[in-house]
This record gives sequence, C-alpha cells and structure tokens, in this order.
Amino acid sequence: MRIAVAVSDDEKFTEHFGRAQKFLIYEFDGEETEFLDRRESKKMPGEKHQWGKSLKVVDDCDVVICLQIGMTAKPGLKSAGKKIVEDEGPVEEVLSRFIKHEKFLKKPLNF
Repeated sequence: MRIAVAVSDDEKFTEHFGRAQKFLIYEFDGEETEFLDRRESKKMPGEKHQWGKSLKVVDDCDVVICLQIGMTAKPGLKSAGKKIVEDEGPVEEVLSRFIKHEKFLKKPLNF
C-alpha cells in the first residue's frame, strides 16, 4: 500500500491536508516501510479550498495521513478511494503508529 503523509514545511510534523505544501510518500508491503518520494503541492496564499491540488499529488496513494482534513475534502478523498487517517505529531511517530495498527489488524484472532 502506498501512504502519503501531509507534512509541515520543515517536513517534521503532520500538516492539515488542504494546507500542506509537501507530502512524503511511503510504500508499505505488510512488513517493511520504504520512503519513495517527496512531492510538492503549491498553494496560493489566501485562496480557499485548495484540497484538489493536494489530491492530484497523492492520486496514486491508498492512504493519506494528515493532521486534519476539511469537511469538503474528506468526502472527496473517500470517493476517490483514499483511506484517511488524522493524527498529530512527528512524521516518524505518526507513520509508526499507523503501521503498528495495520500489522495488528492483519493478525488472526485467537480465542
């Protein structure tokens, strides 16, 4: 699965999906995570509802991790088949939490 993380300008923390100027792209094969790419999504200052620009940048991704996402963007991403994860913190920690959760979900239940 391909994961896009909306990041702050310094690329250290998650950012609001529609405001993010950058996205870090990772590939997760079920076991390992590999960094693939750094993509830019240039936004115009003062212009509202620029989430479509971000969607174009992450079009090939399955999952989008961001700090927050707007009420218009969320259904837009879902209709495009994207899984949305809202989480706050350093990119490495947020990505690690998501991967840990995905691995947990894949484990069989033992009763």
